[in-house]
Amino acid sequence: MSEEWTSFTKRIVVKAPMEKLYEAWTTQRELEKWFLRSAENTKPDGTIRDSKESFQTGDTFHWMWHGYPDSVFEKRAILDVNGEDYLKFMFTDTCPVEVKLEDLGDKGVMVELTQSNIPTDEASIKRLFVGCGEGWTFYLANLKSIYEGGVDLRNKDEELAGLINA
Repeated sequence: MSEEWTSFTKRIVVKAPMEKLYEAWTTQRELEKWFLRSAENTKPDGTIRDSKESFQTGDTFHWMWHGYPDSVFEKRAILDVNGEDYLKFMFTDTCPVEVKLEDLGDKGVMVELTQSNIPTDEASIKRLFVGCGEGWTFYLANLKSIYEGGVDLRNKDEELAGLINA
């Protein structure tokens, strides 16, 4: 397989303040509004961060989604943050995810997400390139929906499986 399957980038413009969108990606309170059912962020010393406090480089997270049982989770590392417009975390398997925010003035904020280091075997391409790409596309649309209009598009019913919005 060629290198074109090793990463993908998704972009969306959201009309919301840059600071609010940074919090949307880095605080438990905001992550649970648009992305996760549970977003526990733990400091390197093992203490849990306050729900309004942004995670920091070296923290770990334990994330769970609506529509999935507690056995489906991600527990990974926060690799880098700058407190303003950039964050990087390890995601499924060994795939880092980078999020960059760019202020476009009256047009809003460009949110750019890149997931990389995707293995090129067929199973990984299906699960990580296609599956994660589909998931991030939905969640970025939900980020826009929540912060521009307040409508949460997520399926929150664990009994309804295999939906695009869970």
